[in-house]
Amino acid sequence: MAFFNSLSANILACYYQFRSDLLKPFDYQLLIDALQQANAGVWADLLPGQIEQAMLRINPAQLQEWLDAIEQLPAPATAERRLDTSAVTLGGPADMPDEASVQLENLLQIFHPWRKGPFAIFGIYIDTEWRSDWKWQRVLPDIAPLAGRTVLDVGCGNGYHGWRMLGAGAKLVVGVDPLALNVAQFWAIKKMHGEAPLYVLPLGIEAVPENMKLFDTVFSMGVLYHRRSPIDHLFNLRGCLRPGGELVLETLVIDGGPGRILVPEGRYAQMRNVWFLPSCETLTGWLKRCGFVNIRLTNVCVTGTDEQRSTPWMRTHSLKDFLDPQNPTLTCEGHPAPKRAIFIANAG
Repeated sequence: MAFFNSLSANILACYYQFRSDLLKPFDYQLLIDALQQANAGVWADLLPGQIEQAMLRINPAQLQEWLDAIEQLPAPATAERRLDTSAVTLGGPADMPDEASVQLENLLQIFHPWRKGPFAIFGIYIDTEWRSDWKWQRVLPDIAPLAGRTVLDVGCGNGYHGWRMLGAGAKLVVGVDPLALNVAQFWAIKKMHGEAPLYVLPLGIEAVPENMKLFDTVFSMGVLYHRRSPIDHLFNLRGCLRPGGELVLETLVIDGGPGRILVPEGRYAQMRNVWFLPSCETLTGWLKRCGFVNIRLTNVCVTGTDEQRSTPWMRTHSLKDFLDPQNPTLTCEGHPAPKRAIFIANAG
């Protein structure tokens, strides 16, 4: 069995080498160089091997389909780019003939489902499942200005918020997300945008060496409740921050006082991997215990079916299908319906 596993790995390695012409636009060498310059050589040395192992876990047929689609996407042009608007915008309808626009939309649909956005690509509006721009509007007014900052976005999805961070002036944005489809969507958008100091790695936060203390700002949005050990996640986030750096934490919460936590038995809103939903007071206590200071609760809101919903770009079930049809204040399992909070804190 070991022989066959080794043979399979070698075949896949040869396959990726063969596809290197298409992977070249998504080369992480510039990121590795930036990490070296930022005195993060430990991670820079590990990163090529981490990426290689992650790539080997992607189904080769699926990867080929994505790369073939990316190859046909238009190369960066002089068309307008807007990263400071609700929809990340590359070009407009006038920049592409109608026939080419139809082909482009078909290529982008290959990356279905699109969950985070929206994007406007040469006049094609990718109406994603989440109105991620609404979350960004809730986050942005209360965080430290991103101009010139080095940023880590944990669980970044397809990089939508990373583009918005660049639009807000960030110097470098590194996103980590282990879901291959999210990374492929990012590659597609970056192919059409062109080189930018934004990278989405096919990795989880565990790939970041402990106590790097590298980033000025770390975002963890929609991740904490998926972690089997939320306390370890908070410690990992703190270890990524330079002393005094800022954590932006957005997560599901429940009502209640200190010590109140919901641990769903089975699913929560049809999600299998939801482990802990704390009250805001409980989460404040966790942050204190993990060494964060200057902790601020800046926003609490109920997630509505106008913010998370099915669209032509995400055609499967969404939030309305996960709520009790007779009582939308409850999930279909009888738990409190999704309520999200934003915390901002500093590494002590």
